[in-house]
Amino acid sequence: MRPLEQADITKFRDVRFVLTDMDETLTYQGRLAAGTYAALEQLQAAGVKVIPVTAAPAGWCDQMARMWPVDGVIGENGGFFFRRRDDGHGIERHFWHGDKERPVISEQLAEIGQQVQRAVPSARFADDQPFRLTSFAFAKPQNAETRVAILDALQRASADATVNNLWVLGWLGGYDKLAMARRVLLDHYGLDIDADRSSVLYTGDSTNDAPMFSFFLHTVGVSTVADYLDQLPQPPRWITRGPGGAGFIEAANAVITSRKS
Repeated sequence: MRPLEQADITKFRDVRFVLTDMDETLTYQGRLAAGTYAALEQLQAAGVKVIPVTAAPAGWCDQMARMWPVDGVIGENGGFFFRRRDDGHGIERHFWHGDKERPVISEQLAEIGQQVQRAVPSARFADDQPFRLTSFAFAKPQNAETRVAILDALQRASADATVNNLWVLGWLGGYDKLAMARRVLLDHYGLDIDADRSSVLYTGDSTNDAPMFSFFLHTVGVSTVADYLDQLPQPPRWITRGPGGAGFIEAANAVITSRKS
């Protein structure tokens, strides 16, 4: 992992897609700064497709896909992909699970959530749970033992699980951020990432970004990723000076500068 400022000016000239985590990567301490929003617009103006890949709930992602300067949003750690329709107002919704599977999955998730709460009485659902469609999220406990207990309960229930800086997340389907990114980029943009990894740059900050950091050639961690290095099988290749959105701006500028070169 090297400082991003040391990257060669042409390092990212083949990047056509910027995929990015949202919470504490685009935001910082829960807020989206104007400069970060502008960086998203500048990437699009430079011809780069921008897709947040986040654990955030469907309700948040619907608003992002409708109103933000992005080309779509992968949400709930890979459960769906939302993007604006060509008319500029409506939303296309594409889910990992098919239409017939989703009601069954929802019932199973509800039961697993109750099992976890019985096993770990202090576990409480995140306040954004009403806005989720394909997963559930527990507010991340400060106590490490409680986090481990929730994860253990999820694993005993055969659920997929991960942790980020806000939530302990659970879902069903065996997918993750990378699996859904692979599907979305091939089905909607004609990009086979297994054949062409150099077209994508990924930015993130936390544990659930591990599959992306391990797969892509161009990976950037904002500075606070240093707090999670012991939980990442492979660190990002580059690290920014700034945290959150300030770090994302550094990554966006590096891509735009490389393309100009």
